[in-house]
Amino acid sequence: MSISILVVDDEPDLEILLVQKFRRKIRDGALRFHFARDGVEALTVLADHEDVDVVLSDINMPRMDGLSLLSKLRERGESLSTIIVSAYSDMANIRTAMNRGAYDFVTKPIDFPDLEATIAKTIQHVETMREVQRRQAAAEQARASLSRYFSPNLADRLASSADALELGGARRQVASLFTDLTGFTTLVEAIEPNVLGPLLNDYIVGMTDIVFSHEGTVAKIIGDALHVLFGAPTDQPDHARRAVACSLELDAFACSFREYWREKGIEIGHTRIGAHAGSAVVGNFGGGRFFDYSAYGDTINIAARLQAANKTLGSRVCVSGAIAAKAQDFCGRPVGELLLRGRSEPIRAFEPLNAEKCASGEAQAYLKAFEELEAGDYHAVASFAALVGRDPEDRLASFHLKRLLNGDTSAVITL
Repeated sequence: MSISILVVDDEPDLEILLVQKFRRKIRDGALRFHFARDGVEALTVLADHEDVDVVLSDINMPRMDGLSLLSKLRERGESLSTIIVSAYSDMANIRTAMNRGAYDFVTKPIDFPDLEATIAKTIQHVETMREVQRRQAAAEQARASLSRYFSPNLADRLASSADALELGGARRQVASLFTDLTGFTTLVEAIEPNVLGPLLNDYIVGMTDIVFSHEGTVAKIIGDALHVLFGAPTDQPDHARRAVACSLELDAFACSFREYWREKGIEIGHTRIGAHAGSAVVGNFGGGRFFDYSAYGDTINIAARLQAANKTLGSRVCVSGAIAAKAQDFCGRPVGELLLRGRSEPIRAFEPLNAEKCASGEAQAYLKAFEELEAGDYHAVASFAALVGRDPEDRLASFHLKRLLNGDTSAVITL
């Protein structure tokens, strides 16, 4: 590592002595010297040589003395390590120099072993500061990459880890969440790009802000669709609870977003959300030019299929029984035993509810109707019909009523 030193002194003999004393390090490229006769010339040299690391300056010089030079350097915000040269008896000026930001000092007449030791210590300080700056730059670069996927506070934590961006995966317990805006392709064809751009940007920003507020990880954004993880890259023992809470808030935002654009004359579809919890392989995959934080496994596939199941069920949010069992104080309406594509065994599914809806009479009436459905009780038809009569927009109740009217009395639903 090469260090550049600016020597500011009006005694020409000092230049000859320094070049002679440090000739080997100069020849090896370890040290480079620049020389100026006073503070005015020193500022000119610094303007022409931005690579100067250390300033070795006398105090008493014509035009601009060393103390004035220190003041100028501090005003300009120069991060240079300065060594002041002064008479031993001039302690008042040395103290003033240290107060103005000098790193160290040597006294006249110059003792060259002492000067060499002082320069060596100052160089070590410069190299330490360079390493700190390098690490800060690396952390900022890592944070810039990580902030695409993680909440700001989590990105900060990961950026401080040297192996945060290393390739490779690990098996983790996670909650996987998928979202999809229905009718997006049709919407793209129907509206102008200058309208679509702000609409999609506001939607994605709103959705990801909610994910980050729950400290989730955005693993993928494809068009309008999001894949979100909880429990990765850092452990979150409450990953299931976070996934449920995030799902409900995403649903509320998507509904208000839809209403906002409807008032502007643009019809947007509902956002469908699916979530499941379990084991998955999670990590950075790709190569030297490609960074892809991804998750793989059956847990991810099931979450994606639960999101798609909403289309058949008429619901907007569908989560697995695995998430419901792990999420503290979970409340929701049972959907049924879903036999998903590619699976031989059905999985329990729920439509999560917030605390207010959970305590409502309608929610209790649905639970009673579903219990009748599971028990094969013929009263289930009347119970679901009553629910639909009171709220025609209750699509999940309508779904079960249609199944019952078509003779399907089982809680197992093949998708």
